[in-house]
Amino acid sequence: MKKPLLLILICLFALARTAAFAADAPAAEGAAAPAAERSIEDRIADIEAYMNNEGRNDGDSKVAGPGPGHNAWQMTATALVLFMTLPGLALFYGGLVRRKNVLSVMAQCMGIAGLVTILWWLCGYSLCFADGNAFFGGFANALFKGIEPGAVGAGSGWISDSVWAMFQLTFAIITPALIVGAIAERMKFSAVLLFVALWMFAVYFPMAHMVWSSTGLMSGLANETASIKALDFAGGTVVHMSSGWSALVLCIILGKRLGFGREPMPPHSMVLCMIGTGMLWVGWYGFNAGSALAADGIASNAFATTTLAAATAGFVWAAVEYLHRGKPSILGFCSGIVGGLVVVTPACGFVNTSGAMVIGVAAGVIPYFAVAKLKAWLGYDDALDTFGIHGVGGTLGAILTGILADEKVNSAVAGVKEGLLMNQIKAILVTVVWSIVATVIVAYIVKAVVGLRPSEEVETVGLDLSEHGEEGYHGEGTR
Repeated sequence: MKKPLLLILICLFALARTAAFAADAPAAEGAAAPAAERSIEDRIADIEAYMNNEGRNDGDSKVAGPGPGHNAWQMTATALVLFMTLPGLALFYGGLVRRKNVLSVMAQCMGIAGLVTILWWLCGYSLCFADGNAFFGGFANALFKGIEPGAVGAGSGWISDSVWAMFQLTFAIITPALIVGAIAERMKFSAVLLFVALWMFAVYFPMAHMVWSSTGLMSGLANETASIKALDFAGGTVVHMSSGWSALVLCIILGKRLGFGREPMPPHSMVLCMIGTGMLWVGWYGFNAGSALAADGIASNAFATTTLAAATAGFVWAAVEYLHRGKPSILGFCSGIVGGLVVVTPACGFVNTSGAMVIGVAAGVIPYFAVAKLKAWLGYDDALDTFGIHGVGGTLGAILTGILADEKVNSAVAGVKEGLLMNQIKAILVTVVWSIVATVIVAYIVKAVVGLRPSEEVETVGLDLSEHGEEGYHGEGTR
């Protein structure tokens, strides 16, 4: 009795599967006509579109998926941007803190990388790039629904949707990690993670949508009906301004480190800092040139302008420091290089090499005085100068983009050139106000739920042992 019943169930299941398959198949009248073979002209047009990184041709194509060259570059760029955070930023920040806190900074960077990845898969990507209103995306791509390796068009017609999602994930990882520099050595690990989780929803996801989505408020290139037609090639507003201004607010709410202003707090390892700087510089090519979403001329331009601005800013910062303080320090060279990378980020795909040199000089001078003078005048404890470099530098870069963007470099500039500087200023105001207000709300929620700071005893001993049960170095001394 059991065997016939089992056989019947198997047959019913097979029939159900067949019916479901038939229901999914398109209805046809008579026999389906075979698809016409594409002409040699159409097939050549496919190749030309791919080689020139132009829009894909309509209809069936023998190059239906991602283009191998552009896709390969995009995967490389994605790896480079991740390299910026791990290990680049972790070493850069780790060298700048005292030795008793070196592991805490690295743990925060690694913890943020894991946390943001989970949020990105859950709904973060969708909130950034799915269709929505001018401020927020929707949930159509939650759990990476519809994000397939063979599909294209989410970011570009020639790169895989899954690669595009991973590329944008690496931006989402490094942005909150930058905030760590402002609150280093004095914020609980649990508070950092809770703050980042809430901050991503309150600041990063809406900012990325507003600036880069096809329905975003400030998406000058992707959204023809954007209210503010601003330009941000690789994240001046989305990454640097949002993190920099949020970092300023958070470090003020958090308060100063114990002994700040009364005892020296020098970096414990400029060697680690310099190594981290080099890694950031190399990784930044993925950040900037990768934002072209193709191995094309615009990517080459971003590569060149990034190099010129970074090197020039590093030299100028050290020169200003030499004139101001009498000695050019390694910290000065490192800060200038990172400052140049920050300031050129929104402009790198829109300015020529002369514009990059102007940016490099400005990046070596203005953020220097924000770090050397403004912080002392206002008295806030931005431990590793996140605001001075990323907040001030990102704002400066947005302004210079409005002044120096050249349609000869990138033809897309022509469509937004009229009134561009004013639109850049509007985008700056939206970013600053949004970041500050949201960060204040998130910081006080975290303070109420888990508290922001460890005890004075824990802070004195150092966060490495107290928070993570490990030491970066073994031996005498705490600095």
